[in-house]
Amino acid sequence: MRYYVIYMEPNSSLIEHLNTIDTSSLVDRAEKEIINLFVNQGLKVGDALPKEIELAETLGVSRTVVREAMLRLRMVGLIESKKHRGAVLTSPDLIKPLRKSLYPTIMENKTLQDLFEMRMVLEIGMADILFEHIQEKDIEELEAIVAKEPIDADNTIFDIETEIAFHGKLYEITGNTILKDFQNMLLPVFQYVHSSGLLTSPSSSKSFISHRGLVDILKVGNAEVFRNAMRKHLDNHYQRLFLYKKSIG
Repeated sequence: MRYYVIYMEPNSSLIEHLNTIDTSSLVDRAEKEIINLFVNQGLKVGDALPKEIELAETLGVSRTVVREAMLRLRMVGLIESKKHRGAVLTSPDLIKPLRKSLYPTIMENKTLQDLFEMRMVLEIGMADILFEHIQEKDIEELEAIVAKEPIDADNTIFDIETEIAFHGKLYEITGNTILKDFQNMLLPVFQYVHSSGLLTSPSSSKSFISHRGLVDILKVGNAEVFRNAMRKHLDNHYQRLFLYKKSIG
């Protein structure tokens, strides 16, 4: 008896109708469906959420799965528990998840450099907001910070405490909570970069503007002048980052 093997060309039209298989875990899918519930039902901050048992029955999963999904949402600040009300929807904390994973000592130098550069971009870009919000009392506080600096601090390696206090005050003046939280989140990075030697190379910058110079511009200048001044102020750091990158190839 002879057997013949018949080769059939794959039917591409059938293949096109196949959907990819959902390989996410049950908890992943439950989390996604609970978020969809928030969106589809138009829930607002402060609205009470269904109980765990109700969610479990609706989703067709165990309460353990729902509990773990809800725990994830609590961890990112999307829900919280209120006495006598149960779980309620909250405004998510955008910085909190990042803060939990920000460990400078286990970051690559490239990542540290990128974060430092991002901070510089933010501070150059927030000039308009600063001039919209700054008050006389803010100028006085900045002057008090600057008064603690050495007179010859204009073109030296920055003092970390003064740097944090001065630039932290600038973030505070903007009145932008996310900007301020972002700066607070990056403080460990600034401190680590300062102590790690990434910014110890001598700078060749010839147009450095000190903290004192920035305060003077805040008194009598405008947003565009301040933006250019901040760029020159931070050029010291840019130059050191550039020199460090060259030194490591």
